[in-house]
Amino acid sequence: MSSKDAWLRYGGRMCLDFVNTLRDRARVPRETLTGPQDLRGWLEWAGLTVTARPAARDADALTAARELRGAVDRAVLAAADGALPAPADLALLNRTAAALPLPAPQLAVVDGVLVNTAAAAPPCADLTAGLALIAQDAVALLPSPEVRRVRVCGADGCALRFVDRSPAHNRRWCSMERCGNRVKARRHLARTARSPRPDDGG
Repeated sequence: MSSKDAWLRYGGRMCLDFVNTLRDRARVPRETLTGPQDLRGWLEWAGLTVTARPAARDADALTAARELRGAVDRAVLAAADGALPAPADLALLNRTAAALPLPAPQLAVVDGVLVNTAAAAPPCADLTAGLALIAQDAVALLPSPEVRRVRVCGADGCALRFVDRSPAHNRRWCSMERCGNRVKARRHLARTARSPRPDDGG
Protein backbone atom coordinates (compact mmCIF):
# COMPACT_ATOMS: atom_id res chain seq x y z
CA MET A 1 0.00 0.00 0.00
CA SER A 2 1.37 3.42 -0.92
CA SER A 3 1.77 6.24 1.59
CA LYS A 4 -1.18 8.11 0.10
CA ASP A 5 -3.35 5.09 0.86
CA ALA A 6 -2.47 5.13 4.57
CA TRP A 7 -5.49 4.38 6.73
CA LEU A 8 -7.45 7.44 7.84
CA ARG A 9 -9.13 7.88 11.21
CA TYR A 10 -11.43 10.77 10.31
CA GLY A 11 -14.82 9.03 10.34
CA GLY A 12 -15.45 9.18 14.07
CA ARG A 13 -16.82 5.61 13.99
CA MET A 14 -15.13 2.36 13.11
CA CYS A 15 -17.71 1.59 10.44
CA LEU A 16 -17.16 4.97 8.75
CA ASP A 17 -13.39 4.59 8.85
CA PHE A 18 -13.98 1.28 7.10
CA VAL A 19 -16.23 2.92 4.50
CA ASN A 20 -13.42 5.40 3.91
CA THR A 21 -11.10 2.64 2.69
CA LEU A 22 -12.60 3.42 -0.73
CA ARG A 23 -11.08 6.79 -1.59
CA ASP A 24 -11.85 9.59 -4.06
CA ARG A 25 -15.47 8.48 -4.50
CA ALA A 26 -16.46 11.80 -6.04
CA ARG A 27 -14.10 11.28 -8.98
CA VAL A 28 -12.53 7.93 -9.83
CA PRO A 29 -12.92 5.65 -6.79
CA ARG A 30 -9.60 4.25 -5.58
CA GLU A 31 -9.49 0.93 -3.78
CA THR A 32 -7.15 0.53 -0.80
CA LEU A 33 -8.32 -2.98 0.09
CA THR A 34 -6.60 -4.59 -2.86
CA GLY A 35 -5.95 -7.95 -1.21
CA PRO A 36 -6.71 -9.95 1.92
CA GLN A 37 -3.49 -8.67 3.49
CA ASP A 38 -4.87 -5.11 3.27
CA LEU A 39 -8.08 -6.15 5.01
CA ARG A 40 -6.07 -7.89 7.72
CA GLY A 41 -3.86 -4.80 8.03
CA TRP A 42 -6.86 -2.48 8.35
CA LEU A 43 -8.44 -4.62 11.08
CA GLU A 44 -5.18 -4.60 13.04
CA TRP A 45 -4.89 -0.82 12.54
CA ALA A 46 -8.45 -0.44 13.88
CA GLY A 47 -7.49 -2.36 17.00
CA LEU A 48 -9.17 -5.65 16.05
CA THR A 49 -6.64 -8.41 16.62
CA VAL A 50 -6.90 -11.22 14.08
CA THR A 51 -5.52 -14.40 15.64
CA ALA A 52 -5.82 -16.77 12.69
CA ARG A 53 -3.06 -17.02 10.13
CA PRO A 54 -3.82 -16.13 6.51
CA ALA A 55 -6.03 -18.78 4.95
CA ALA A 56 -7.40 -19.67 1.53
CA ARG A 57 -10.86 -18.34 2.50
CA ASP A 58 -9.41 -14.88 3.14
CA ALA A 59 -10.14 -14.05 -0.52
CA ASP A 60 -13.83 -14.69 0.17
CA ALA A 61 -13.61 -12.44 3.22
CA LEU A 62 -12.20 -9.64 1.05
CA THR A 63 -15.20 -9.91 -1.30
CA ALA A 64 -17.53 -9.91 1.71
CA ALA A 65 -15.70 -6.88 3.13
CA ARG A 66 -16.28 -4.82 0.01
CA GLU A 67 -19.95 -5.83 -0.05
CA LEU A 68 -20.29 -4.88 3.62
CA ARG A 69 -18.56 -1.56 3.00
CA GLY A 70 -21.05 -0.68 0.28
CA ALA A 71 -24.02 -1.70 2.41
CA VAL A 72 -22.80 0.35 5.38
CA ASP A 73 -22.24 3.38 3.18
CA ARG A 74 -25.64 3.23 1.50
CA ALA A 75 -27.50 2.53 4.75
CA VAL A 76 -25.77 5.29 6.71
CA LEU A 77 -26.21 7.92 3.99
CA ALA A 78 -29.89 7.01 3.66
CA ALA A 79 -30.44 7.25 7.42
CA ALA A 80 -28.47 10.50 7.59
CA ASP A 81 -30.90 11.90 5.01
CA GLY A 82 -33.91 10.77 7.02
CA ALA A 83 -34.74 7.82 4.76
CA LEU A 84 -34.92 4.11 5.48
CA PRO A 85 -32.03 1.97 4.25
CA ALA A 86 -32.72 -0.66 1.61
CA PRO A 87 -33.94 -3.99 3.03
CA ALA A 88 -31.11 -5.85 1.29
CA ASP A 89 -28.51 -3.64 2.99
CA LEU A 90 -30.12 -4.10 6.40
CA ALA A 91 -30.23 -7.86 5.88
CA LEU A 92 -26.53 -7.93 5.00
CA LEU A 93 -25.65 -5.83 8.05
CA ASN A 94 -27.70 -8.02 10.38
CA ARG A 95 -26.33 -11.24 8.92
CA THR A 96 -22.74 -10.05 9.16
CA ALA A 97 -23.18 -8.67 12.69
CA ALA A 98 -24.66 -11.96 13.92
CA ALA A 99 -21.52 -13.90 12.97
CA LEU A 100 -19.79 -12.91 16.22
CA PRO A 101 -21.98 -12.54 19.32
CA LEU A 102 -20.52 -10.02 21.74
CA PRO A 103 -20.00 -10.83 25.41
CA ALA A 104 -22.80 -9.64 27.67
CA PRO A 105 -22.21 -6.21 29.24
CA GLN A 106 -21.38 -6.27 32.92
CA LEU A 107 -22.19 -4.04 35.89
CA ALA A 108 -19.40 -2.53 37.96
CA VAL A 109 -18.90 0.14 40.60
CA VAL A 110 -16.42 2.76 39.42
CA ASP A 111 -15.53 5.61 41.81
CA GLY A 112 -18.63 4.86 43.85
CA VAL A 113 -20.95 4.92 40.83
CA LEU A 114 -22.77 1.95 39.30
CA VAL A 115 -21.91 1.71 35.59
CA ASN A 116 -22.57 -0.63 32.71
CA THR A 117 -19.14 -1.62 31.43
CA ALA A 118 -18.90 -2.02 27.70
CA ALA A 119 -17.58 -5.38 26.64
CA ALA A 120 -14.16 -5.16 25.04
CA ALA A 121 -13.92 -6.29 21.45
CA PRO A 122 -12.86 -9.94 21.51
CA PRO A 123 -9.91 -11.12 19.43
CA CYS A 124 -11.04 -11.98 15.91
CA ALA A 125 -10.57 -15.63 15.05
CA ASP A 126 -10.52 -14.70 11.38
CA LEU A 127 -11.30 -11.88 8.96
CA THR A 128 -15.02 -12.71 9.02
CA ALA A 129 -15.13 -12.05 12.76
CA GLY A 130 -13.52 -8.66 12.16
CA LEU A 131 -16.22 -7.82 9.63
CA ALA A 132 -18.85 -8.77 12.23
CA LEU A 133 -17.50 -6.12 14.60
CA ILE A 134 -17.63 -3.49 11.85
CA ALA A 135 -21.24 -4.46 11.09
CA GLN A 136 -22.11 -4.29 14.80
CA ASP A 137 -20.79 -0.72 14.92
CA ALA A 138 -22.98 0.18 11.94
CA VAL A 139 -25.99 -1.51 13.57
CA ALA A 140 -25.42 0.65 16.66
CA LEU A 141 -25.02 3.84 14.61
CA LEU A 142 -27.99 3.53 12.27
CA PRO A 143 -30.88 3.95 14.75
CA SER A 144 -29.00 6.48 16.90
CA PRO A 145 -29.44 10.28 16.69
CA GLU A 146 -25.77 10.50 15.72
CA VAL A 147 -26.50 9.11 12.27
CA ARG A 148 -28.13 12.42 11.33
CA ARG A 149 -24.73 14.06 11.86
CA VAL A 150 -22.94 11.95 9.27
CA ARG A 151 -21.49 14.20 6.57
CA VAL A 152 -19.56 13.84 3.31
CA CYS A 153 -16.38 15.89 2.99
CA GLY A 154 -17.02 18.97 0.85
CA ALA A 155 -13.60 19.05 -0.80
CA ASP A 156 -13.58 18.29 -4.51
CA GLY A 157 -12.88 14.63 -5.12
CA CYS A 158 -12.58 13.59 -1.47
CA ALA A 159 -16.04 12.49 -0.25
CA LEU A 160 -14.79 10.84 2.94
CA ARG A 161 -17.60 10.15 5.41
CA PHE A 162 -17.49 11.42 9.00
CA VAL A 163 -19.62 12.18 12.04
CA ASP A 164 -19.87 15.92 12.62
CA ARG A 165 -19.31 16.42 16.35
CA SER A 166 -18.42 20.09 16.07
CA PRO A 167 -20.25 22.33 18.59
CA ALA A 168 -22.15 24.15 15.83
CA HIS A 169 -22.65 21.01 13.71
CA ASN A 170 -21.16 22.78 10.70
CA ARG A 171 -18.03 20.76 9.97
CA ARG A 172 -17.42 20.63 6.21
CA TRP A 173 -14.16 18.75 5.81
CA CYS A 174 -12.97 15.29 6.74
CA SER A 175 -10.16 17.17 8.51
CA MET A 176 -8.61 20.60 8.32
CA GLU A 177 -5.19 19.05 7.76
CA ARG A 178 -6.26 16.83 4.86
CA CYS A 179 -8.80 18.94 2.99
CA GLY A 180 -9.84 22.09 4.84
CA ASN A 181 -6.51 23.91 4.62
CA ARG A 182 -5.99 22.87 1.00
CA VAL A 183 -9.41 24.18 -0.03
CA LYS A 184 -8.84 27.45 1.81
CA ALA A 185 -5.41 27.84 0.21
CA ARG A 186 -6.84 27.27 -3.27
CA ARG A 187 -9.60 29.81 -2.64
CA HIS A 188 -7.05 32.35 -1.41
CA LEU A 189 -4.92 31.85 -4.52
CA ALA A 190 -7.97 32.22 -6.74
CA ARG A 191 -8.99 35.47 -5.01
CA THR A 192 -5.43 36.78 -5.31
CA ALA A 193 -5.34 35.98 -9.02
CA ARG A 194 -8.62 37.85 -9.59
CA SER A 195 -7.59 40.92 -7.57
CA PRO A 196 -6.62 43.95 -9.68
CA ARG A 197 -2.94 44.72 -9.53
CA PRO A 198 -1.99 48.15 -8.12
CA ASP A 199 -1.09 50.75 -10.74
CA ASP A 200 2.68 50.72 -11.15
CA GLY A 201 2.61 54.12 -12.82
CA GLY A 202 3.89 52.71 -16.09
